[in-house]
Amino acid sequence: MPLEITYEDFLTPNQVRHLKDYCRQRAEASDTEDRSHPVRDWAILHVALDTGLRVSEICALTLRDVILDGGHPSLIVRDGKGGKKRGVKLGTALREHLVAFVAWKHAKGETLAADAPLFVSLRGGALTRTAVYRIFRTYADAVAIPKRFSIHSCRHTYASMLYRASNYNLRLVQKQLGHRSIQTTQIYADVLDEDAVAAVENLPQ
Repeated sequence: MPLEITYEDFLTPNQVRHLKDYCRQRAEASDTEDRSHPVRDWAILHVALDTGLRVSEICALTLRDVILDGGHPSLIVRDGKGGKKRGVKLGTALREHLVAFVAWKHAKGETLAADAPLFVSLRGGALTRTAVYRIFRTYADAVAIPKRFSIHSCRHTYASMLYRASNYNLRLVQKQLGHRSIQTTQIYADVLDEDAVAAVENLPQ
């Protein structure tokens, strides 16, 4: 079945800003109170919003998948949809956040073994998809983001923002999202068609 999305599937820039600000504030406050989950949750949602990874891909990340040194910071998705491997480039803000997050994990006594999960459940194992869905909804509810949005909305939102920020470079968006076919990525171009917006504005009044 082809992907079907409309503007109602994207978080607005203000919603993204409010969600990030709230998560950041909770993480900073909880660090001094020695509660671990807000620090972890902020890292999870920052990855979701700034990389567009699928929920299953977020859950599968291990320490060896986080490339933070050198000139090409990225996350390595080793088993994406269709079994494909890809590298997803990181912006400076997320790179610096993940550097701090890994250091925090070390200070908390979490293992930094290469095959250890990047995001650990409160019981010590890898996170489940259901847990990530609940994490998103908890923070989204706190900033009054409508119920129709889920963690997967972060992927759509990232795609829309990247498409615009890259000057409508569809191939770049395809590569970052890990779409097998450019036709899947084309959906975002169709929804965000600036020519259509201009045409509607130019209709006779």
